[in-house]
Amino acid sequence: MAFLEMDIKKLKHNFDFLDSLFKSNNIQWAVVSKVLCGNKLFLAELLNLSLKQVCDSRLTNLKNIKSLNDKIETIYIKPPAKREITNIVKYADISVNTEISTIKSLSRAAKKLNKVHKIFIMIEMGELREGVLRDEFIKFYERVFNLENIEIVGIGTNFSCLYGVLPNADKLIQLSLYEQLIEAKFDRTIPFVSGGSSVVIPLLLSKILPKGINHFRVGETLFLGTDIYHNKLVDGMEYNIFKLYAEIIELTEKPSIPSGELGTNVEGKNFEFDTNEIGEESYRAIINLGLLDVDEKHIWSSDKNIEFVGASSDMIVIDLKNNPNNYKVGDLLEFNMDYMGILRLMNSKYIEKVIRR
Repeated sequence: MAFLEMDIKKLKHNFDFLDSLFKSNNIQWAVVSKVLCGNKLFLAELLNLSLKQVCDSRLTNLKNIKSLNDKIETIYIKPPAKREITNIVKYADISVNTEISTIKSLSRAAKKLNKVHKIFIMIEMGELREGVLRDEFIKFYERVFNLENIEIVGIGTNFSCLYGVLPNADKLIQLSLYEQLIEAKFDRTIPFVSGGSSVVIPLLLSKILPKGINHFRVGETLFLGTDIYHNKLVDGMEYNIFKLYAEIIELTEKPSIPSGELGTNVEGKNFEFDTNEIGEESYRAIINLGLLDVDEKHIWSSDKNIEFVGASSDMIVIDLKNNPNNYKVGDLLEFNMDYMGILRLMNSKYIEKVIRR
């Protein structure tokens, strides 16, 4: 079985780096744990850090988090589905919201459970994913704040996830102004302006983040050390917390191009080959990993002699050229991954999850 390894020492280094950064700027932050897909082994290690809040977009993951530590404050970070309202109130201390009818349902469920459910109201700032339109926001807030068993603890927005809209000081100033408008108009305190996510961290590092932003929700930069804004790594952070290992299950010198009439493969792809390569051969290896587990576009090897040539549901074929490193059947190959690669692998029940201490 292929396996995914998480390095706890590197995870703690990145956590401490971010925690120090946020504390020095009087910002509270929540860890977005959704890349761990509710895996209790990895979640337990994450919760051993000095977390105050954990965000996730799957109820089963929040349930696992609460089973490991019922004191941690949990945030459900997508608008709740009405069929899940009761469990949202049970397992999420806070949820992000954009629909009046949904918040009313949360109010009724919270009253039945004798709980106060906290919410962030999300505002649309250009990314066109979740969010109340800006010109409707004040009226929206007015309809919410008198609902029973509901406490508005923050407003927030989202950047970069759908269309790649980047944050800037102007958009974040606008967001913080809505908090000031609400507090002035309704004489209510809004503790958090959650304008921060991994893509906003570079603005903080460059000291151009508006002072009104006091809450971040961070996943990718914690787990991968990435500066999403500039598509590079953050200086001082670890980038290879996760490593993937797959075993060579076949290694043979084979022709460079297939023979026979070509149709489509299991993905529906058609291939064309350079006829000048007829007669050429190279060493090809098959590893115990497939499209069911990960798309090969999201993983890569540090060995420049390894080239992906194709994949099926349960196997990936790689070209080793003349096999200068003398790999053999049974050897483990090491791969790095991007965020989507880790997410897919974490979600695969066929990939073993391992801790490195």
